[in-house]
Amino acid sequence: MIRREEVYKIGIFNKPHGIHGELSFTFTDDIFDRVEAEYLICMLDGILVPFFMEEYRFRSDSTALVKLEGIDTAERARMFTNVEVYFPVKHAEEAEPDELSWDFFVGFRMEETHHGKLGEITDVDTSTINTLFVVDHQGEELLVPAQEEFIVDIDRKHKVITVDLPEGLIVLDETEEV
Repeated sequence: MIRREEVYKIGIFNKPHGIHGELSFTFTDDIFDRVEAEYLICMLDGILVPFFMEEYRFRSDSTALVKLEGIDTAERARMFTNVEVYFPVKHAEEAEPDELSWDFFVGFRMEETHHGKLGEITDVDTSTINTLFVVDHQGEELLVPAQEEFIVDIDRKHKVITVDLPEGLIVLDETEEV
């Protein structure tokens, strides 16, 4: 059984394309094209299920058409409409650090060099021009800029990302600033 901490979200299947079972796939990370992995993982009825890819082709820098093994008709492909797509962390770890997407870090603990543990990264906000890590800090939501210049260290084994943030960037409470 695949556990949630063994994968990270890379996109969503939208709808069938054509009559032979191809799926339109909107992705936030093209890691499936950059490392050796023959399958994608889908969340079906609350269970993470692997599906082997027969082939895929890009339509743009954020969409692809994917053909999954055993899905040969539009009717079978319809069951994947709006299904979240995940990628195994173990394969993503083969990628070089500069090849990882920000979504890879969801689930990592974030620490700041001067103030210690900030909390767990729960999401990545790409709704604005500046990508932000959403960090759960003692039940409060912190928004931390996802910028390489702030990252001091990435410990993939222990899932910790260490940042050095400019003073005053984040206010943790009334007496402590980061």
